[in-house]
Amino acid sequence: MENVAEKTLADKYAHIKGWGIDADPENEPTYPIKHWTGDDHKRINWKRPPLQPVNIEVLHSIERPNITAVFGTSSPPSGLSGAIRRYAFKYSEGNYAHWFALVLADRVNMVEGIIDDIAHGHFPNFFKERGWTAEWKYNRKAMITKLAIGAGVLIGVAAFLYARGGKKKSLL
Repeated sequence: MENVAEKTLADKYAHIKGWGIDADPENEPTYPIKHWTGDDHKRINWKRPPLQPVNIEVLHSIERPNITAVFGTSSPPSGLSGAIRRYAFKYSEGNYAHWFALVLADRVNMVEGIIDDIAHGHFPNFFKERGWTAEWKYNRKAMITKLAIGAGVLIGVAAFLYARGGKKKSLL
C-alpha cells in the first residue's frame, strides 16, 4: 500500500525537474561505484577518534557543551579583537550581538595585523594588496568613479561637520 502512496506523491510532484530521481531502487545513482558491504548500517557504532589536544584558548558557542573535535590553532584570540570575540561568544549564535561583534572583531584584527606588520618593519603595499594597481590598469574609469564618489562623500561630511561646528547653542 505504501508503494501506491509513493506513486501518487511522485505523480503529484512530477512537474518539478529531478523530483524523485532516487525513488527507483533500480536506478541507483552510485552503481557501479558503490560496493555494498553491510557496514553501511553499522555507522552508529563507530569508535570516536581521540580529540585534538587543547593547548591554546578556544572559543566555542554557548549552545555546545564542549569544543568541537577539530579547531584552528594558527591565530588564537588576542588583543582588542580577541576581547571582542570573547564578548561575542557570551551570546547565542541566534543573537545579533554575537555576529556583529564577530564582524567587528574581524575588522579590528585587520587593523591589528597592519600595525603588527609595520612594527616588524614591513610596510604593506595597499595598492597591490587591495588590487588597485590592476584596477587602474584594467578598469580605470570605474576606479576614477569610485574615487570621485569617495572624495565627494568625504567633502560632504567635512562640510557638514564644519557648518555644524559654527552653530554653537547656548544653554541659557
